[in-house]
Amino acid sequence: MRRTAHIAWLTLLSLAAGAAESGESRTLDHDFLLGKAPLDAPVSTGEFAPPEGAGPPRHAFNGRLTLSRERLIGAMRVWRDDYGTAKTAPQVLQHLPEFDFEFVTSGDVLLPVERGAIASEHPQWEYVLEPGRVWSEPDDRGLTRAALPFSLAERNANCVHNGLLTFLYDTTGRVSRAAYQVASETCLYLKIDLWGALPARYRPGAVGSAAQVVAAYEREHAARLPVRPIEALARDHPGARPEAFGNTADVPAADMTAYGFVIDGVHYVGGCQTRQGPYPYCDVLDLPSYSLAKSLVAGLGSLALAREFPAVLDEHIADYVPACKAAGDWADVRFRDALDMATGHYDSTRYDDDEKSAAMLPFFIAEDHLAKIAFACGHFPRRAPPGTQWVYHTIDTYILGTALQAFVQRRLGAKRDFYRDIVVARLWDPLALSPVLRTTRRTRDLAGQPFTGWGLTLHRDDIARIGALLVAAGAPRIAGQPLFDERGLRIALQRDPADRGLRAIDDSFRYARGFWAHDVSPYIGCDHPVWVPYMAGFGGINVLLLPNGTVYYYFSDGEAFHWARAAAEAHHIRPYCAPAGTSR
Repeated sequence: MRRTAHIAWLTLLSLAAGAAESGESRTLDHDFLLGKAPLDAPVSTGEFAPPEGAGPPRHAFNGRLTLSRERLIGAMRVWRDDYGTAKTAPQVLQHLPEFDFEFVTSGDVLLPVERGAIASEHPQWEYVLEPGRVWSEPDDRGLTRAALPFSLAERNANCVHNGLLTFLYDTTGRVSRAAYQVASETCLYLKIDLWGALPARYRPGAVGSAAQVVAAYEREHAARLPVRPIEALARDHPGARPEAFGNTADVPAADMTAYGFVIDGVHYVGGCQTRQGPYPYCDVLDLPSYSLAKSLVAGLGSLALAREFPAVLDEHIADYVPACKAAGDWADVRFRDALDMATGHYDSTRYDDDEKSAAMLPFFIAEDHLAKIAFACGHFPRRAPPGTQWVYHTIDTYILGTALQAFVQRRLGAKRDFYRDIVVARLWDPLALSPVLRTTRRTRDLAGQPFTGWGLTLHRDDIARIGALLVAAGAPRIAGQPLFDERGLRIALQRDPADRGLRAIDDSFRYARGFWAHDVSPYIGCDHPVWVPYMAGFGGINVLLLPNGTVYYYFSDGEAFHWARAAAEAHHIRPYCAPAGTSR
């Protein structure tokens, strides 16, 4: 057994608190999976994890797994449905996309060949497949049991619904039905359970890319930060109060997906609950970015590009986006103005009025680039000089992404891509982040315009390591090479007292280079402003980049944006009320 697979196995056994105890009967037992009875209701998440005392797999899995009758089998329970989709199109929601994928095993790890969001013709869902496990149990009569974590990612949007799938197999191609369920999500407006048991076909055979798939997984696994439960923070840092992080007074437990605190290179984690028990594969639980992408893609991507082209943010939108040039009033708007959401085009300066207006729906619903960019450039009138008035607009970030794509293709080659060749190649790959970040939402047309304001899928380790990179002292580097334009990053991360960015919401908030900042001095008892940069996403997603070199994040979906308690506790553990006027 490979060392990394063995470590993964031990980690799984320690984290799968919901796994069935040795000797406990299963609902999804051999007879059920080989039978024809329907799955009447969701089951414990422990049904999808190795029980205590499970044995190593009897058989490897190398080949193609195909599920059938996806459009005919499946049940659904609705917990929240703000847009009425479950009433108007229940068949769309409750049925899975077509499932026909290759897998390989490495020891006891089941690896999908294709990672990241997988485009689909399904009107609602796209798959994200994650590494699972294979093992043996005495009652499975010589077959090997497999479990696969997966997610249903919302087409053209960013909600993620997390699922689990299990089946039995052997090397001859014999395979049982595949039982699946979805019982958790990070999605404000649609909360549903899905479950069923689908006929399966297994075609064993050599997978040409098997060695590369295994090697990529081993790199991914080896790069992760050490993980400890949030409760261990009190042991490792005497006097710390772990309950300040992920506190239910800030975010109700039912709305919390995952949270963590990073200090001294250790990732303390909590959350990962579902409506049927703890999710057994937290390390690969898929998390949506929503507007974290404004910081991670538009912000960091622009600053990475500025290492090669220092004046890129001084370029003018109209020179690269024909739709904006045709709309007029864009000639003096620079890339940096769009990154700062200060293009001067808006209706209302009140926070979120424009963004949440019904008039914005055509932009978010459109799946083709021409429709999106025509709306973005032409919808709002010019009301202020560029760079003077902040107004929260996802369309500004989309315009910037369009301009950056054109800039990259003009300067680096017509077939180059801003997300693939700048963000992934220069940031994510050198950091060995998870493969889910190699893809992002794009328009569904020949343009394939990458979204820069939403659309990423992340693992918790991804956000922990990106955060740790940004809070480290000095300019972020990989192999000794700077990653970003240093002055731009200092502004983004509130390390330049002369430039705090534009006023946002009220006097205690700023926005600069795609990053938020908030004055936390009232929470930590400091007698002067202390600006904490952070990233935020729709529904209740926050990532704090604290001045003491720590990171706190949570992913939730109840519209809770409360983290004063956590910011104060981070200060209690390692004070960061520095003398006025100093910066890191």
